[in-house]
Amino acid sequence: YMNASGEDDDRVLRHAYLNSHFQTGLKNLLDLAVINRAVSNGLANILSVYTRVDEIPFDFSRRRMSVVLQDEGGKRQLVTKGAVDEMLSICSFVEWEGGVMPLTADIEERVRAVYERENADGLRMIAVAQKNEVPSIEVFGVADECDMVLLGFVGFLDPPKESAAAAINALRDHGVRTVVLTGDSEGVAVKVCGKVGVDVDHYLTGKDVEAMDDAELSESVESCSLFAKLAPAQKARVVRALQQNGHTVGYMGDGINDAPPLHQSDVGISVDSAVDIAKETADIILLKKDLMVLEEGVVEGRKTFGNIIKYIKMAASGNFGNMISVIVASLFLPFLPMLPIQILTQNLLCDFSQMGIPFDSVDADYLRKPRKWETRSIKSFIGVMGPLSSVFDILCYAVMWWIMGANSPAHAALFQCGWFVFGTASQVVVIHMIRTAKTPFVHSRAAAPLMLSTALVAVITLVVGFSVLATGLDMTALPLRFAPWLVLLLAGYCLSTQVFKALYIRRFGEWL
Repeated sequence: YMNASGEDDDRVLRHAYLNSHFQTGLKNLLDLAVINRAVSNGLANILSVYTRVDEIPFDFSRRRMSVVLQDEGGKRQLVTKGAVDEMLSICSFVEWEGGVMPLTADIEERVRAVYERENADGLRMIAVAQKNEVPSIEVFGVADECDMVLLGFVGFLDPPKESAAAAINALRDHGVRTVVLTGDSEGVAVKVCGKVGVDVDHYLTGKDVEAMDDAELSESVESCSLFAKLAPAQKARVVRALQQNGHTVGYMGDGINDAPPLHQSDVGISVDSAVDIAKETADIILLKKDLMVLEEGVVEGRKTFGNIIKYIKMAASGNFGNMISVIVASLFLPFLPMLPIQILTQNLLCDFSQMGIPFDSVDADYLRKPRKWETRSIKSFIGVMGPLSSVFDILCYAVMWWIMGANSPAHAALFQCGWFVFGTASQVVVIHMIRTAKTPFVHSRAAAPLMLSTALVAVITLVVGFSVLATGLDMTALPLRFAPWLVLLLAGYCLSTQVFKALYIRRFGEWL
């Protein structure tokens, strides 16, 4: 707290304290800081001298608020504090060198120099003013905020969290761009953002944003990472411009002025110490006081999305392939390739084998950039992998028909057992082929839960298919001489899948 010439002055803190204490609106963090410092400096006793007559609440266009006070002797004064530029616009006088002087252009330039010096050092500055010529009325308005006497400034040091720079770098490594939208002045915004690694070579202010049409703003948001002195509606407009450019926008804020952009964003994030309206508007509330949790959240979200895509592509392509296989079988076989009870059991086993997918790991390459839900990608995947699985189903038919001798309705149970075992085993094996764009088991290994679920189902399938348990599903147990053919079919399926995977990635530029 300093006077207009930059010297420490308790009177400035005193008037800021009166303003913060007697306002009836929601006290923000700056008000609380002023009140705490004043109390620690022994100024609490001055409150008993004054009563509040009226107040002119804060709004984001004026960026200031005022209270009208009356002391025990009946003397009134209007005390105002707010953003420096907006405060200077209503001040006609200034306390300067021990007296009250007109706020001339020369003095204003020197006052601004004090403000800009402190602001450039990273202090968030607000101005404090007052006047004694207050009319004897009970209701006051914005028009009364005129011909004020500038007393000085109150500065607030609000350093970035220690984890901010690391979090921004980690997000950047994962393809997430950080854009700062703040109501603070350019000086403090540039200083703080420069410390944490945000690009400050080019920034825009609220006035710049207000002067732009939607097309100009849409172009500017792609190159500008710092917007200062923004009103809440302007913050929401910037968020909307980013969304219209195709970006998915998460917004993090904790103040009243953050409610509109929190509502506009795709994902609103706040903290447990935020004001109520910010927490109510947000989709996510952070309880951990460490910004690295943002990067952890992004990574976990992408893991979840990746595992969902694995399951959808796996299930959709598998079902499409089975449809083709059943249609082919119905055209050429004199019996059903599989009975309903066998299909239901196979589906149940395959579902159990996939229970480990939610716990599966995801390749680091997949996590490096954002992903979007695209049906085109799923359709192209189904169109490639579905027919491929049908080719090997048909090869299994051929083995059972010509090599195993299951070529008549009397041997239908044997045929059905062969396709049951191959179909289940192939769907279990293909989980490991589809879950990664790399070579499975060599360059990318599934998580333990998925390894366990697939191994367990594979063992159960083989035990059922090659033992008397097959009769429980109206099948005939397979002879051991089918085992080499089963291994050959599965090996061929895996090898073909790996070849098609490479061709698919080359053609579409992605796998999952």
